Amino acid sequence: MWLYMIIFLIPVSLYFYQMRVGVGQRNAVQLGVYLTGLAFFVGMSDMFGGYDRYIYSEIFDSIANVTTYSGNYNVNDVFSYFPSEKGYTMLNIIISFFTENRYIFILILTLIIYSCLFVSIKRYAVNYPFAIILFLGLWFFFTFTYLRQVLGATVVWLSLPYVIDRKLWKFLLIWLLACTLHKSAVIFFPVYFIGAHVFAKDDVIKFMIIALLFGISPIPNALFSAYGDMSQVELQSDYSASGGLRIEYAIEVIFFLWIILKNYQLYDVSKTDRVLLNLSLMFCATLLFFIRSDNGGRLSWYYMIGVICTLTNIATFRINRHNIAPLLIIVCFLLMARVYHGWQAYMNLYPYKTFLTDGHRKGDPVFDNYEYDVNYDGDKMYRDPLRFAWGFTVDQWKTYNK
Repeated sequence: MWLYMIIFLIPVSLYFYQMRVGVGQRNAVQLGVYLTGLAFFVGMSDMFGGYDRYIYSEIFDSIANVTTYSGNYNVNDVFSYFPSEKGYTMLNIIISFFTENRYIFILILTLIIYSCLFVSIKRYAVNYPFAIILFLGLWFFFTFTYLRQVLGATVVWLSLPYVIDRKLWKFLLIWLLACTLHKSAVIFFPVYFIGAHVFAKDDVIKFMIIALLFGISPIPNALFSAYGDMSQVELQSDYSASGGLRIEYAIEVIFFLWIILKNYQLYDVSKTDRVLLNLSLMFCATLLFFIRSDNGGRLSWYYMIGVICTLTNIATFRINRHNIAPLLIIVCFLLMARVYHGWQAYMNLYPYKTFLTDGHRKGDPVFDNYEYDVNYDGDKMYRDPLRFAWGFTVDQWKTYNK
């Protein structure tokens, strides 16, 4: 885990250094460099994170084949893979004009995700290193594998300026775009109407109790079946929303609510801060609403930016720097360690390997079970790497150079 510890210690070191010298808390260049490095670290990893990367790669290969051979996308049913999310299919088609290689495809998709993340953290976090610490603890590992849902979340966050400024049509445009990438983005719609409304503490607590009561009922299962599952191609995963109570969801909510409500008076300031605060409350309510779900908590990701920025604002406020901030850093490290060890049962994160070297990691069960094209194992770039660099297929390149 030492590699991931280094990734975590970089923003921790920057945070404490900047707190000591009192400068650089919102250094956009520093933020951009770190997130770019993180994007390449994630995007160039060799099918890390599990089964989902193979789903998206196989579909992209199929779409790229249609593009390469000038086929008809409708005749070849490429829109049937994600029938409710044609925006994601169109994104596959656009990328396929630049590359037909699945590794370059994943890298491009990851760079888009981290670019959108950069925009939101830059806009709303008051301390960039601390916001990154929270991101690493709460969401980082999920960007390896849940590409469509993470993409939908980071795209829909681009609509927040229009929530703050009350520009409905611009909000709807970006929200609808996110829904075409992943239909679960529909859950973000109420954000516009909640906006910067100020809720009393008692009302917040009552709302959380109601969310919990609904969560232990059969209602979330029906909603998750309609909006939370991925698509027909992803049904090999268990997306059931009914089961035993997820105690970790309850612990997470109690911990975050304790910090937020304890500092609730800080949010009688700007409209932007109140919108972010309400997003963090929606995050908690969503976890409670899907407390019986193994995967329903993923719907809470659409409110993740609120949690990251609200907790950053609280922790870096001068009266909290010596108590709340260290506590959150420790919790984020433990959350990272928990996911790491959980995923390592399937070798999903270590030993680290990029697609710059051929072959695969020995004993990788996901490769053994789900690799659909063994040619990639012998040559990661066998699907026309020159086409990405120069706009030619390999055969076209040979013809051009005769």
